[in-house]
Amino acid sequence: MAALKKCLLVVNPISGGNDKTELIAAVKEFAQAENVELVIFETNGEDDEKQIRELYKEHEPERILVAGGDGTIKIVAEAVEHHDVVIGVLPAGSANGLSVDLKLSSDIQENLEIAFHGKVMEMDMVCINNKKSLHLSDIGANAELIKNYENSSVRGKWGYALQAFNTLTDLDDPFHVKIEANGSTVETEARMVVVANTQKYGTGVTINPVGIMDDGKFEIVIIKSLDIFLIGKIMTGNMPLENAEDVEIISAEEAVITTNKPVSFQIDGEYCGEEERLDVRILHRQMRVAIP
Repeated sequence: MAALKKCLLVVNPISGGNDKTELIAAVKEFAQAENVELVIFETNGEDDEKQIRELYKEHEPERILVAGGDGTIKIVAEAVEHHDVVIGVLPAGSANGLSVDLKLSSDIQENLEIAFHGKVMEMDMVCINNKKSLHLSDIGANAELIKNYENSSVRGKWGYALQAFNTLTDLDDPFHVKIEANGSTVETEARMVVVANTQKYGTGVTINPVGIMDDGKFEIVIIKSLDIFLIGKIMTGNMPLENAEDVEIISAEEAVITTNKPVSFQIDGEYCGEEERLDVRILHRQMRVAIP
């Protein structure tokens, strides 16, 4: 493999509510030691995708390092989707589900080594109603939780736990869902339906034990009738999914999911309003990402 000459570092300064100064300094130092030219861009929520696209054109880096959460990675992936560039993830957001699935370390130096020199996987993405998902999207209880979390003032694990409790206490009745995939139809009552490209939520919960990120398929995980304790287990990361009779998993390349009423919907940890219909298809090998 030819030596790396140039990298673009995309930093989301506000993701995860933590200061990125140390992380940026570590990246600069690593790049300097490796003799790699580093271009740094900080997102600001205005035209980020367009600006990243222009920086990519101008500098043509071989790798783009992303210091942020899943939302930031997705912006970068969309900006450079048709280019031959590798994305190196430096987890620094409140939702780092992708880094959990890529089995990245919590050590900055190890992650830098992977981001600059790690081998490359071509991973799938999922397209849902023309929006892209890297790993996990869902309708129902968890999306409701994310909506409540985004509207609350308490951040971090505590804020999440607090909203989990509030969400569970105010949970609506189950919704009716119809899933058309692989030439057949499943209809059932459900508390939550997950569209999963990978296995785990950022909290470390395995929701989709059969998920593989580059197999050209996604899974639909239907969680039917959950008592409050089971939902609590899912949301806190202690979910025993393998033999749960209230869980059904369907693998597909495309699917249509419809509900009998508008239901809360989230993509990769970001609340997207309420939906009654999801058109889902796989985008095979859409993104090149550095892995250990």
